[in-house]
Amino acid sequence: MGIVLNQSLKNTIITYIGFAIGGINTIYLYPVFLGATYYALTNYILSSANVIMPLFAIGMQNTLVKFYSQCETNEEKSRFLSFTVLFPLLLIVPLCLIGFVFFDEILYFLSKKNIIVKNYIWLIPFIGICMAYFEIFYAWLRVHMHSVFGNFIKEVALRLASLFLLVGVYYNWITVEGFVYATAVVYLLALLITMFYAFSIQKPEFQFTIPANTKDILVYTFYIILSGSVANLLLDGDKMILNQYMNIENIAYYSVATYIALVISVPSRAMHQIVYPITARLMHENNHDEMDILYKKTSINLQVVGGFVMLGIFVNIKMLYQLVPPEYAGGIAVVFMIGLSKYFDLILGNNNAIIFNTKYYRAVLFLGVLLVVLTVGLNMIFIPIYGIMGSAFATLLSITLYSLAKLMFVVKRLHLYPFTKQTLYSLYLTAVLFLGFYFWDFSMSPIIAIILKSILVTIAYVYLNYKFVISIEINQVIDGLLKKLKIVR
Repeated sequence: MGIVLNQSLKNTIITYIGFAIGGINTIYLYPVFLGATYYALTNYILSSANVIMPLFAIGMQNTLVKFYSQCETNEEKSRFLSFTVLFPLLLIVPLCLIGFVFFDEILYFLSKKNIIVKNYIWLIPFIGICMAYFEIFYAWLRVHMHSVFGNFIKEVALRLASLFLLVGVYYNWITVEGFVYATAVVYLLALLITMFYAFSIQKPEFQFTIPANTKDILVYTFYIILSGSVANLLLDGDKMILNQYMNIENIAYYSVATYIALVISVPSRAMHQIVYPITARLMHENNHDEMDILYKKTSINLQVVGGFVMLGIFVNIKMLYQLVPPEYAGGIAVVFMIGLSKYFDLILGNNNAIIFNTKYYRAVLFLGVLLVVLTVGLNMIFIPIYGIMGSAFATLLSITLYSLAKLMFVVKRLHLYPFTKQTLYSLYLTAVLFLGFYFWDFSMSPIIAIILKSILVTIAYVYLNYKFVISIEINQVIDGLLKKLKIVR
């Protein structure tokens, strides 16, 4: 776990810095500087772009990670890298042409409830293409074990750029309309910077040839498109559906709540960047024992770290919502529902990486497609009745069912199991601390109250996890820090 722990730790720190910046943007700057309408509009455009991104990438970001390790010569590697960059154009070009031909129909469908989106529809495919190629070049860096730079661009730089743009809106350097267009430019710059950095790591020698194992690659790619579409629809599809049924401001209220809940998934996102290629190698080598060890380690480590984040959010949520405008307060229940779904997915460790590197991934991906249909259906039922809480419930139910299905598949088919008795201990400890801290608050400024309660929760959580050795690896990290601080020898 040396390189995993090293880069995962760096990625976790970077990602949390990014989420902290994003938290400032989401909880204060967007609602106050941009307003609910244009905040919702920006979020809708980005969410829609993220949903269609897998089609533009054609799954090449995952395909690159899976098959690059199988290239034995430099010529094969160069040919394969060229293929992953050029092949998506075969779908991007016709999709853009179709969008151009049916532009009026698409425009009417997406703007019939909220006319404000009408002038910005073209930004969705533009940003989607930028996101797609960013992910491809990010994967280029990951296979060369340079995950930190791409993670910095994705998690910190993009959010920092948004912060500067929001300050620009506040000082009237740009208009709220200009902010939306400037956001698209930021995603283009992120793509270009990552691309040139990837080229500096591995100089490209583009060639119009196809790899020898093209058939295997194309079959895998088809299913990865389904996988990416499933994941992104479960993440952002609810915001697209909200636009069809409710006033666009509700997307802003929903987005604040989901962003807060998504912080729980940060450890998984950080570790996944480096664990994925290692999982691909172990599965390729058919090293079952090492894979089982890695599965259990990622599960308990993510549960401990993710449980700490979830606990911190849940016990402070009432104080946190005092910092946003009153109309956003209805999102507290959304935070709990989305947060629990993310926590359950978190404790499955590198489950996704295992599935996508086996010959059995097809069945689970088709199951994911069925669950997307279920998600869309549930949203269409519950949103008109319960509003944003109905959407959150639909997401909770769908993601939980999808995660259970993937877990059972890995257990039954691959005989890998992520849980140990430490899993139960961690669940019990987290539940007890939640009950102990949720129902009381300090009668003072919300920020000070959050800081004080967070300190107490941190001390209690870290001490109890260390005392009962919930995670050996995390205890070793703590021991190392204590030795460096010369607290223990």
